[in-house]
Amino acid sequence: MAYANTLTQRASSLLETVAPRGGLLTAATAAVLGSLLLAASAKVQVPFWPVPMTMQSMVVILLGMAYGSRLATATVLLYLLEGLAGLPVFAGPGAGPAYMAGPTAGYLLGFVLAAGVTGWLAERGWDRSPVKAVAALAIGHALLFVPGVAWMAVLFGGEKAVALGLTPFLAATVLKTALGAAIMQAAWKVVTRRSQA
Repeated sequence: MAYANTLTQRASSLLETVAPRGGLLTAATAAVLGSLLLAASAKVQVPFWPVPMTMQSMVVILLGMAYGSRLATATVLLYLLEGLAGLPVFAGPGAGPAYMAGPTAGYLLGFVLAAGVTGWLAERGWDRSPVKAVAALAIGHALLFVPGVAWMAVLFGGEKAVALGLTPFLAATVLKTALGAAIMQAAWKVVTRRSQA
């Protein structure tokens, strides 16, 4: 019974803790800033084909952890709408519907899933424990890769999809997961200290 309660009880997100009386304006501002951060993180990349390695996966998951499920999902959807409208927000050259149906389409869907699920886990306190934060970030990364690799398998075949869309990124994903967990723990320490001051 206690386990069931931990899955249904909702804790305040990091953003809600920092801005407890934030309303629609705060949420809208956070969503716009988050979409800009996603666009900037898309440009920090190591070239790979057909999907460049960027800092986006870590940013997506950290937005989930910091914003909570609904606002993080809305932020990622705003980012995708910006790309759909033709704004240069994606890692590769181009934007618009054609880009979004290309090799990265599955990863873009994975962004939405990862932000929502890691946000949901953070709302259950997973962002406040180092071990649970690592687990939540790992789950988020898995949710990015599953649709990403699945879509690449449709385009290029399963073996090639794994070789190009998963294997080269595993070491970086482990590093991003550890770094993301450390960032969340540091952020909560700062917030806790300020609230106790």
